[in-house]
Amino acid sequence: MADIYTSKKDEEIISRVLKKGLDIESSGNKWKILRIALAKSLQIDTEPDDSLDKVSGEGKKEYNLQQVTGKGKDNDLKTQDWDTACRAMLSIYHTQDLFSDEVSYRKFLQRHIRRGLREIDISWKSESDFHAWLTHEFFSNLQSVPAVVTEYQDQLVAACSEIGIHAEMRTEATGPRLTRYKMYLPDINELDRLKRGGLEKLANLLGVQQQGIVQEETNEPKTIYLDIPRPRDSWTHTSGKELRQWVETFLPDTYKLPTWIGTDVVGQPYFFDLSDAPHLFVAGTTGSGKSICLHAIIISLLQRMTKTPQKIQFALIDPKEVEFSVYDSLSNLFMNKVFGDNDAEIIKLLRTLTDEMNRRNDWFKNIGATNIDEAIRKGKDIPRIVVVIEELADLFMRSKDIQDGIIRLAQKARSSGIHLVLATQRPDSQIFSGLLRSNIPSRIALSVQKYTESKIILDDVGAEKLLGHGDMLIKLSSESAPKRVHGVFVHRDDSIQAVKHFMNSQKK
Repeated sequence: MADIYTSKKDEEIISRVLKKGLDIESSGNKWKILRIALAKSLQIDTEPDDSLDKVSGEGKKEYNLQQVTGKGKDNDLKTQDWDTACRAMLSIYHTQDLFSDEVSYRKFLQRHIRRGLREIDISWKSESDFHAWLTHEFFSNLQSVPAVVTEYQDQLVAACSEIGIHAEMRTEATGPRLTRYKMYLPDINELDRLKRGGLEKLANLLGVQQQGIVQEETNEPKTIYLDIPRPRDSWTHTSGKELRQWVETFLPDTYKLPTWIGTDVVGQPYFFDLSDAPHLFVAGTTGSGKSICLHAIIISLLQRMTKTPQKIQFALIDPKEVEFSVYDSLSNLFMNKVFGDNDAEIIKLLRTLTDEMNRRNDWFKNIGATNIDEAIRKGKDIPRIVVVIEELADLFMRSKDIQDGIIRLAQKARSSGIHLVLATQRPDSQIFSGLLRSNIPSRIALSVQKYTESKIILDDVGAEKLLGHGDMLIKLSSESAPKRVHGVFVHRDDSIQAVKHFMNSQKK
């Protein structure tokens, strides 16, 4: 009797690793790939989805525990019994005794193996060295946080002295990626010296010139913060599981669309009210974490709706047809679908949104309201609509009708409770034009290649020196200066769980 099942797609991934990764094609080595997949899945905080339980169709394969975990084998150099270790790891992961529950053990083992294979398929490219991929995935974060926090105190004061600035160290705080120092400058004129090239010199003296040191203001006289990036192997990450816990435990009553997307530089959860934005422009280069940021916004709002009666609809446009597919079963999708790579359908959606905007504005006039907030206070049950658009540049280049429809919504939709979140990996003046810039005051800049791109997004430089991997600068309409935030790492399973949690809450 089989204990573990894999699909045809799973077997294709295994075969690809054996042929192009390990350069070996042997059925005996398949178990090694299954164990690597298990280890990869266990790195992810969010539990694998139960959709991985069902395997059917042509190409389905069966495995038993003796093959997968070595159950019952002799513990010699060639055949090791890892079954007890696997049970222990899965028991800890799922906080459940899987030594006495054989059915659950096999179920969780299959879920993790199949998810791990999916992760290998996504993150490993066949043309790259598989052994190098393994080293990076499993060993790059094993080092503990280097003792740079205390070392930098003396180094920083000495470096300031070397460039002619007298500074006194007050406090320090270790965040997820940066160490923040509060420094007192007895001569306030030395602040100008820091701004006029002093930070670059300090970064060079401390060996962090590639990312640079960032200076932030404080509320205390003659006192500033200096944020110094740490080596990547000392970073800590915030998981999607933690994001969902934030929403569960802290819901600001006054926020209509509370959105959590990460932590500030000292590790405190960062959130804002999307309804006050009222539209948001998100931009960053490929691999900067832009799409993950969008998922964090959507998950935040989904979790919100399970805790309050506030109604929200999503209008999702995903030309790549891969990012938002996980949300296609949502019951609160505007026009009941996720829109993909079909210009005619996207134009129809934008026109329907415009009609809805006009209908609401006419309705507000009839009831003596000027916006959705006043209408809700008068007892009207009106859902807010959040429009999330991936690959804005691609859509703009393809269709003038799409461009005109988005601009029209940006200009007039805010009072009717329709909010835009527009994302692109090509932040240039053609895409983020004057009409959009004047109507979308809230922006998120992830890492970009050139300071000119940072200027287009934020009207300020700085995004070109971000650390990547979700590091971002956020400038909201209510704030005068950008704020640095480290994004949550949202996994696909976090989105799946958020969708299920929301759908289950609607049945109650």
